[in-house]
Amino acid sequence: MFMKYAHHFHAYQPGDIVYVKNGDGSGPIEYEERKSPVAIRIGDEEVRGENWTRAMLYSYERISDVLSRLKEVSVDIEPFTFLMLLKYRRNVFEDAVELLKNLDAVPTVPFHPIMPHLDEFEQRILARVSFDFYSPLVGGKPVIGYWLPEAVITRETVQLIESLTDRKLVFLLDERGLLYDFPQAKYSCNRYSNSFVFGREWGLSDAFAFNTLDVPGLVSETLSRRDDYKENLGVPYLVFTASDLESLLGNPAQLERFVAWMTGLEEKGVERISAPSFVWKKLSGEFKRLEGECSFEMPVKDYSSWSDYFDLSLDGKTSDSRWLGYRRADGRVFAREISGRKISQLWKVAFTRLFEELNRAVRLGVIKGLKELNADPEEFLVRYARVFFRDYYDYFGLSTSLNYVLEPVNGDRDALPLGRTYYLMLLANHSCPRFWENIDTRVAFSNVSVMVKALIELMKYFDGREIQGLFIGAYLKLLNFENLYPLWNLSAMPSIEGWETSEEAWLRALKPDVPTSGYNVVTRASLYVGKRDLSGELRVIIEGYNLEWAVADTGHIPGERHGLWENPDYCQHG
Repeated sequence: MFMKYAHHFHAYQPGDIVYVKNGDGSGPIEYEERKSPVAIRIGDEEVRGENWTRAMLYSYERISDVLSRLKEVSVDIEPFTFLMLLKYRRNVFEDAVELLKNLDAVPTVPFHPIMPHLDEFEQRILARVSFDFYSPLVGGKPVIGYWLPEAVITRETVQLIESLTDRKLVFLLDERGLLYDFPQAKYSCNRYSNSFVFGREWGLSDAFAFNTLDVPGLVSETLSRRDDYKENLGVPYLVFTASDLESLLGNPAQLERFVAWMTGLEEKGVERISAPSFVWKKLSGEFKRLEGECSFEMPVKDYSSWSDYFDLSLDGKTSDSRWLGYRRADGRVFAREISGRKISQLWKVAFTRLFEELNRAVRLGVIKGLKELNADPEEFLVRYARVFFRDYYDYFGLSTSLNYVLEPVNGDRDALPLGRTYYLMLLANHSCPRFWENIDTRVAFSNVSVMVKALIELMKYFDGREIQGLFIGAYLKLLNFENLYPLWNLSAMPSIEGWETSEEAWLRALKPDVPTSGYNVVTRASLYVGKRDLSGELRVIIEGYNLEWAVADTGHIPGERHGLWENPDYCQHG
């Protein structure tokens, strides 16, 4: 059989940071984590952690054991997740590094932001760091995969990333973003810009992740993708699936279920090969090509993703509406149902816009400070990854000396706190808060907490200067998140059902899910950091707030309720 099969695992844990400790920028950040114990069942075991992130990281030990029995599966691990593995489970980190020698390591950008939602400057920094970070893992391979967070893609983002490497890239996407213009493009090596693309079979991927097919069903459904035209010509073709690494933990039997699926395909004569390896074998001539294969341009829908609300699609393709709070096709705000109640996603509109403003403020301050030091801002901020991820780079013997990092600023250590602040801003751009339907989550709290730290550090760096007001104003918008509704005239936005942009819908969406605070999670996280870090004249900013309500407790994420939580009512801290 000429059918080939590829599966990609995306590994990402955003962390449970509630507070970043003070530092001068000369070393990795230190932080306090949420204390909300939880356990996850794997087979007949329970993996326990101090919080959800730790429990998932600890579970990677079992996942690594299983994946070591397989070859030619591709994996991306978000850099901060990699760093946490090294910090909390060094043996698992070392196993993962060894494992990736047999599997196919796929670079991805740090901190899991939605790349096309960021300014081009941030995209360049993150893309350059992604290649630097993954350099010890991909070796000298001429063709490598690339994972964009949430698989959200635009041609501009692709062209920017391409310009920063001399390797051929294979972007791993969802088939619902590809615009096939002739049948034989499916399962083939298709070009996009100067790279290549594969779209995962989403129905088959979801059948595994959500356990809707048993193993014989998965094998049969995979074999149903047989392409008789290519079989008759003797042309290899690739059926590609992808899922979160956490899909291996969807139920106690998932790990063995995945191995049985792979084994079942092997027994049917289907060779397993990663998508980048498949493309390389096509380009090198080892695999026979259709006429024109690997040169055909595959159109891809801008802003398509792999996990959008597909029921809202108007064209049968995905978009990034899930993270915007409105349908990109017509600009209409929508609601989603959680536990029997509908919640307007208008909060995502405000959250997205606000973080765009906050990113801009931090970037402006950092670049201003660096230019005052006669620095090369981009080069310094790329090199600062060697400080932020220092333990990781040290493990591979790559330079983390401050002399190397500070070379673009002529050795001036005053640049270090600016590098730290910039990376805190990047860390605050995890996509996960806007993935979930309710705003009151541990991941939203973490994003806001880290961003507030960045703003307060800039307030102090530029103390007494006019620009300080920019960072105070940005912090005030976080504190007064609820008041953005009238400020930004959000009621004027159109909606699908007619009520989603009302003030009542807005306030209902922001209502806290915890009994320990009367503040929405954005205000709560802003105060939680502010009450510890604001002093002197800056302290006046939070006067008038009830600081007893400035707690780190949050609501639970719906997709994590299967965990065995010590506190099943809400995600507490302490």
